[in-house]
Amino acid sequence: MRGILRRVWGAAALAGVMTVGLSVSAMAQMPSDDDGKKDGPDMHTLASRFNAVRVKKDYDYIHRPAGDKVIEQPDIDRLMFWTKDGQPDGYAQRRGDSVIYYNAGGQAVRVQRLAPGEAD
Repeated sequence: MRGILRRVWGAAALAGVMTVGLSVSAMAQMPSDDDGKKDGPDMHTLASRFNAVRVKKDYDYIHRPAGDKVIEQPDIDRLMFWTKDGQPDGYAQRRGDSVIYYNAGGQAVRVQRLAPGEAD
């Protein structure tokens, strides 16, 4: 009987800790309404994503700004562009049969439609 009670209380305690952790992380991700302006994602946060699966893809169909350093994130079909002095310059992300180019602030600035078979 004691073993069952320990397991039940242990599971309840674990669920409580997980719930608190989820609510704290959800609160941290909530956008602030300081000025009512909707900002795009921070490029430093996007670049910190850990790519657990090493995938190599060919991104010849994506335009790269001249002189920029390119960081590939093939697991989510994204290329990030950084200037030579380390400042974010924007990113390009494939969505279906299009590539959407974003500026450093996260606003979409251009859409490139891909021909069938162009990015396979």
